[in-house]
Amino acid sequence: MQPGTIVYSFAALVGQEEMKKGLLLNAVNPKLSGILIRGEKGTAKSTAVRALAALLPEIEVVADCPFSCDPADITTMCSSCRRRLEAGEELPRSRRRMRVVDLPVSATEDRVVGTLDIERAIKKGKKHFEPGVLAQVNRGILYVDEVNLLDDHVVDVLLDSAAMGVNTVEREGVSFTHPANFILVGTMNPEEGELRPQLLDRFGLCVNITGILDPRERVEIIKRRVAFEEDPEGFITRWEGKQEKLRRQIVTAIEILPQVKIPEEILYLIAKIAIEMGVDGHRADLVMMKAARTMTALDGRTEVIPEDVYAVANLALLHRTRRQPFQEMHVDHEKLREVLAK
Repeated sequence: MQPGTIVYSFAALVGQEEMKKGLLLNAVNPKLSGILIRGEKGTAKSTAVRALAALLPEIEVVADCPFSCDPADITTMCSSCRRRLEAGEELPRSRRRMRVVDLPVSATEDRVVGTLDIERAIKKGKKHFEPGVLAQVNRGILYVDEVNLLDDHVVDVLLDSAAMGVNTVEREGVSFTHPANFILVGTMNPEEGELRPQLLDRFGLCVNITGILDPRERVEIIKRRVAFEEDPEGFITRWEGKQEKLRRQIVTAIEILPQVKIPEEILYLIAKIAIEMGVDGHRADLVMMKAARTMTALDGRTEVIPEDVYAVANLALLHRTRRQPFQEMHVDHEKLREVLAK
């Protein structure tokens, strides 16, 4: 997204509540490992992702750092910023909006992770790193449209970095590591092919979206889109009140999240849901727990209740429930309600 570009207001999006919920949860808690949005073309996937960035608070960065390090947090800094700070240097600061970085389907591994100049390292004994997309997107949003068409190895690298928060490049015995904390958002049209199950499972949350069938809502979409295209600035101004309310909700949730407690009985509920819904492994349990805590924070509370688990179960389980070949992804909500009722 280019600086100064006017984007559609997130608050003005009609319907697609599960998608909006999943994006907001990741905005509050990037440790959810991103979201995969599956749906047919023309269902506001790209619009929603770009609109999310306008909601997020400005971040303070080290002005001359290629990784946009946080000058107030030495634990997440790159090695260069850490050395400068420990040497007593005052790091130059600036503030800016969070970036949305687009990753093209044709992206190579070197373009994503960056490159090391091996010749310089051998001749001069100095590491020279040419930053890639993961350096540019640190503390931002990485948007991968048609993620199912991306090379599997590149997707693997992205998911590894999203989970660990760092990017490590190794070439000929020389390695370089830098912070890579970002919100990963992938979108795809299932008609064009699926992701491998191993890669699918690595996305924290997943949502299926379809075109809206209610005529009134479809008419409202048309009206709002026309209003935006005819007068973008006026449209943004009209929705600014609701946008600001969402911004405050996100900022408050980020502050509350570390204080949110999850009772042991809720952990047992999460485990029971994972068993009853037939998921493999333990990632679903962990994601449900993190998402439920984040949902609690978004609601302005500090203790998780069963309703929080139910609110996020679909997002955490959709791509993890066992299914037959060629069977559509779905979550059995009747069964889920039965487990909660017990």
